[in-house]
Amino acid sequence: MRLIFQLLAMLVVVPATYYFIYWVPFSLIPFLEQRWVPGIVSLLCAVAVGRYTWKMLSSTSEGLISSILFGAMVLGAIGFCAGFFGPIFFTPGANQGPLLGIFITGPLGFILGGIGGFMYWFVKGRKVS
Repeated sequence: MRLIFQLLAMLVVVPATYYFIYWVPFSLIPFLEQRWVPGIVSLLCAVAVGRYTWKMLSSTSEGLISSILFGAMVLGAIGFCAGFFGPIFFTPGANQGPLLGIFITGPLGFILGGIGGFMYWFVKGRKVS
């Protein structure tokens, strides 16, 4: 369960950091001759943040709270992405489509993921004893 959460976190954190660093600071600084500089700096920052995130996520313990939070975050993120981006792809003319992910599938996935994380911890605890 931890590996899945780490991989999903990497799929969100690394590209978000790359595009944030690429567009926010380097949109204000003109690099007309060296267009490769913003890409290299953004890539280095994204790799550093990804490595830090991976290290921090791998050091957490497998207790009740961490299992519940991991399950809630994973299923909440999947539910949010499916509800937010799904209507954008399938019905691009619907202006309120992304609200499905914000108000329904994201929170529902978060709650169901928390329940699933509890069940995972409960079953794992029974097998160890």
